[in-house]
Amino acid sequence: MPEVETDKNHTDVNGDESAQSRLFLKGGKIVNDDQTFYADVYIEDGIIKQLGQNLVIPGGARTIDAKGKLIIPGGIDPHTHMQLPFMGTTAADDFYSGTKAALAGGTTMIIDFVVDQKGVSLLDAYEKWRGWADAKVCCDYALHVGVTWWSDQVAKEMEILCKEKGVNSFKVFMAYKDIFMLPDDDMYDVFRKCSELGAVSMVHAENGHLIDIKSKELVSQGITGPEAHEMCRPEEVEAEATQRAITIANQANAPLYIVHVMSKSAGEVVANERRKGKVVFGEALAAGLGTDGTHYWNKCWRHAAGHVMGPPLRPDPSTPGYLMDLLANNDLSVSATDNCTFNADQKAIGKDDFRSIPNGVNGVEDRMSIIWEKGVRSGKMDPCRFVAVTSTNAAKIFNLYPKKGRVAVGSDADIVIWDPNEKRTISAKTHHQAVDFNIFEGMTVHGVPLYVITNGQVVLDEGQLKVTQGLGRFIETPCNSEYVYSKIRTREQMCQPQRVEREDYTGPVIEVMHEVLANKVQSANPITPNSPESFHNRSKVDGVRNMQESSFSLSGAQFDDDKPRRGHTRVANPPGGRSTGLW
Repeated sequence: MPEVETDKNHTDVNGDESAQSRLFLKGGKIVNDDQTFYADVYIEDGIIKQLGQNLVIPGGARTIDAKGKLIIPGGIDPHTHMQLPFMGTTAADDFYSGTKAALAGGTTMIIDFVVDQKGVSLLDAYEKWRGWADAKVCCDYALHVGVTWWSDQVAKEMEILCKEKGVNSFKVFMAYKDIFMLPDDDMYDVFRKCSELGAVSMVHAENGHLIDIKSKELVSQGITGPEAHEMCRPEEVEAEATQRAITIANQANAPLYIVHVMSKSAGEVVANERRKGKVVFGEALAAGLGTDGTHYWNKCWRHAAGHVMGPPLRPDPSTPGYLMDLLANNDLSVSATDNCTFNADQKAIGKDDFRSIPNGVNGVEDRMSIIWEKGVRSGKMDPCRFVAVTSTNAAKIFNLYPKKGRVAVGSDADIVIWDPNEKRTISAKTHHQAVDFNIFEGMTVHGVPLYVITNGQVVLDEGQLKVTQGLGRFIETPCNSEYVYSKIRTREQMCQPQRVEREDYTGPVIEVMHEVLANKVQSANPITPNSPESFHNRSKVDGVRNMQESSFSLSGAQFDDDKPRRGHTRVANPPGGRSTGLW
């Protein structure tokens, strides 16, 4: 561990402030998303005050020797579910244990999701989550809000959340039929409202209708274990919904953030659409980058169920490496965790039916090390890209940059002193989360935080985690992020539909059928009349059938159904005559 020097009396030159509020990081290498350089860092009152060489600093500051180490922005995990009530139980990690674990792994800010039941006021749900979080969080946090139903009230509450409550992102679900799922037309309305407000549209992309059908089929066949969770949600179900969501968002002229891209095919959809110029951001998860879905076929039910999440991990073992390639090359933009943990007895709700297994895994503590090991140490990404995908890009998308996501003068003192060569072995026995299972169990990773600083406070200090409930703050996320909306606003101006000015048509117009015009409730297809009788639009003449009249009916009825059938007549020649005669 680096040598730590501390002022003996822990006071500044004025004697009225603890040395903890003044920190001097000496000799480290600064890594931002766009550059690396050697510099010292002076922190005071939770803000980076000076950056450079040979700094002149006030007395009373604690000095931390960072020589040979990296000084990086604290991680931002933009996708967590702490304390979430879900599938008949509540996530094991609340806002205390979850944010404590985040800090232990080098993440200094989370963005959690407000997701309540259909019909619940978005404002009421937001206040509920604030009540749970404010007294418990150990690090800074912000909130996304899930839109699980649509109405004029929801639209108005979205506007209030943006303008008065510090929320700039809203998530819709294409999965979880009859629980969270929105139909496409409502989803379009949400995206349009987000575009109007300058908010970020977010989507869980899976085809909920197909999942519902396939899961019922599997249960009817007696396949009820965790393996069925992946079998009813194959890659194409995720890829189809991803393509559909991007199409709908593009038609609404809204930016789109795809949460948890879990498959090669969905990743390809995001990559292809970004290359076409769509404003879409894909999120990879630590789970999808660090392990795979072969675990669903493990003979131990608890082990298999411990990996159940939606969308599922993919059984193709090459998927993690493929997703890391996309993340490294900017086809995917951000890394997160979807941290939503459940203990063994909670997962056991679904011991007889995989559909009842609470969906969710861990990751908030291990994300940074997993990405360093699988991304940087493997040679797929450099340290600058590591900082981009673990911190800076999320800060830019959710309009927190450069307050968060950068080591710079004026930025928040959310900093990690990172040892790229130190290694540790991940285990549920040693992690700081409240859950009794870890999907990365036994994995040895390089890249470990030695010191973690949040708001200028050292919370991971020489391997010791020192946190306080309520130390974190709620951080407002303003709308209209330049990083997200610069292209959107330009397209609004340049791509408005334009009518073609032309002279009025003065030629002949056919006479429209009076029956159709007179009928106030027309069928969806005006070519097909509303009633079978309207097929017979010409009356019979003196009891004789009008030969110009069609006898076709969609019902299969014939004009002479009321007449008795004639007896069969045998004929010697087939229809059309014989072919053996002389001509």
